[in-house]
Order: sequence, then C-alpha cells, then structure tokens
Amino acid sequence: MSETKKEDLMTTSSSFVDGTKGILIYRGYDIRDLGANATFEETIYLLWNDKLPNAQELNTFKAALESQRALPDRLLKILREFPYNAHPMAVLRTAVSALGLLDSHADDVSQNSAREKALLLTAVLPTVIAAWERVRNGKEPIAPRIGLSHAANFLYMLSGEEPNSDAVTALDSYLVLLADHGFNASTFSARVTTSTGADFYSAVTSAIGTLKGPAHGGATQRAMEQFIDAANHGDINHWFTESREAGRRIMGIGHRIYKVEDPRARILRPLAQKLAESSGTSQWFNIAQGIEQLARKDEYFIERDLYANVDYYSAVVLYTIGLPVDQFTCMFAMSRIAGWSSQALEQLADNRLIRPKEGYVGKRDQKFIPLAER
Repeated sequence: MSETKKEDLMTTSSSFVDGTKGILIYRGYDIRDLGANATFEETIYLLWNDKLPNAQELNTFKAALESQRALPDRLLKILREFPYNAHPMAVLRTAVSALGLLDSHADDVSQNSAREKALLLTAVLPTVIAAWERVRNGKEPIAPRIGLSHAANFLYMLSGEEPNSDAVTALDSYLVLLADHGFNASTFSARVTTSTGADFYSAVTSAIGTLKGPAHGGATQRAMEQFIDAANHGDINHWFTESREAGRRIMGIGHRIYKVEDPRARILRPLAQKLAESSGTSQWFNIAQGIEQLARKDEYFIERDLYANVDYYSAVVLYTIGLPVDQFTCMFAMSRIAGWSSQALEQLADNRLIRPKEGYVGKRDQKFIPLAER
C-alpha cells in the first residue's frame, strides 16, 4: 500500500487526540486545564479564534451570544406543530434546517457570514432543546434571560427557576469537555458538507444527523439506562455479574480512541459527585461509581485497559439536572456545535472538496445478458 500523500491528508489545528497517552488538546491547550478553569464561552472563543479572550473580548462575545438566543416566532410555531412523540434529535435537526429556510442569506458561504451563522446556532440550540422539552410536556417555553451564562441560561429555560450553582458548574464543564474531539464522525460529516460549498445550516444539519446515530451520540443515554436498570435490579454486584455472564456491554466503560483513562472523565467525576450531594440525589452517582469500581476489579476490563469515559459520568450529570434520557444526545450537540463550527470555519478557510478514495471489492468482467435471455 502506498503512503498517504501530503495533499490527501486532512489537517486541523482545532483539536488533537492521543488515545494512548490520554491527551486531548483544543488549540494547544490541554483539556485538563480548560476543563478545570475555562467556561464554555471562553472555550467557544478559543476554538473559533485560536486564542483565549481577554476580559473585554469575552464580555463582547457573551453579549453577542445573548443577543441571538431567542427563538424566532416562526420557528416556535413550527416546533408546536411537531408530534409530541418525536425524537428530540429529529426535532433539533429539523429546527436547524428550518432556521436555514428562514435566513434569506443562508447561501452566503463567506467566512464572515459563516461566523454569524455559527454564533446564531451556538446561541439558539439550547433554546430549542429547552423549548421542545417544555412544549412536548404541555408547557409554555421560557424565554432566555439576559445576564446568565450559557449553562445557567439553559437550566433556567428548562425549569423557570434559579439554577443550582453546582448544576451550572457541572453542566458548564460538561460543555467544555465535549466541545471538540478531532475528526469524529459528526465533525467529519460537517467538514464534508462544507467542502461541497453547501451552506452552514446544511453542514450542521449533517452533523446533527450523524450524531443522532446510536453508535456515535447515544452512549450517554445507554449508560444512564443501565444505571436505571441496575437500580431496578436492587443489587449492583448481582447486576454486574449477570451482565458480564450474559455478555452485555457495560456502557460508558472503554473508548474507541482512549487506551488509558479518558481525561474528561477524570474532570467530570468529582463534579458529578458534588452535584449529586448538593441536589440530594446521590443514588445515581453511587450506582455509577459502584459499577465503575467493579469493572476496575474485573480481569476483562483490566487486561483490555478499559476505563470510564466521558459519557459515563455525563449521564449522571444530565440526569441529575432533570433531563430525560432521550434528550442526552441533544446536549452533546449543544456542546459539539462549538467544535463543528470551528472545523467548518477551518474547512472554509482553505476549501477543497473532500472525496475519500474508495477500495473497490466488487465483481469484474461481468457480461451483459439481454433481458429475454435472463
């Protein structure tokens, strides 16, 4: 097999993953530093501008996000027409596509226009998610409130109440940790769509559609479903033993890229614990921690270097803040829109059509037989 030519290699300066060493970098910054110190707004700015903002730049950026959070009346009307049993990711995908229809400049694919659309979609996705959760439960959507952070504002729109500070901290960290992750499936699909010259809304719609697949974005939901199943079983040890004997996967343990502990899980674990304790609902953290400890004593997991990944404790955080499990993947999108935008803007800056080379393994030299003789 010939070596990959330099011109065939897709490059990025947005994020870097080294699974053997447990390293994740955004624009040169280690996720362990960002996850412990940066807000989501700072992280978005970093990804889009290749630098952390100073105080004035951050305030200006936060104000710009705040100005775009409200849902257009026409989009809210469209949301109200959806069947209440629609999957939240299908709703989110359709809402983004509808925003493209409502934008008379949707087909402007210049850098400046793409940045404006990135800002709009990043700002409005939390509003769509919160509004749909209320609409499908027969409640009126709550308008965004000026002066709240991205994470705090989402929690406010979800319940209409002042959010718990530990919930804000845990959710904000979650958003930072999931913001970008190399050429994952949804990011790649966003870049491919961008490379064709399609509009920014199409690129994000492609990404959301890709993330909707259970092999990509569904791990957090399945992790929480297993915690619920373990709780219903009543004995974590018996549940773990039965699951192992039945050959069922322990969701959220192990990662396709990381062969050591996921650095994001290490950051989120104590935040999930603190949130559980302050909210008075430690059950789910205790179950998750118990299953993780059983896995770390099991030879199967030890021999294969399988550790809890970011999805594992994300499930605890998202469930504790009051989200139903079918909304978990939408929360993934609410974070990853930062990375999708970063990588789409990067693609636009030096755009070439992405067309992977195929490896044909089909038949050859087939002879055509006239219809009457078949």
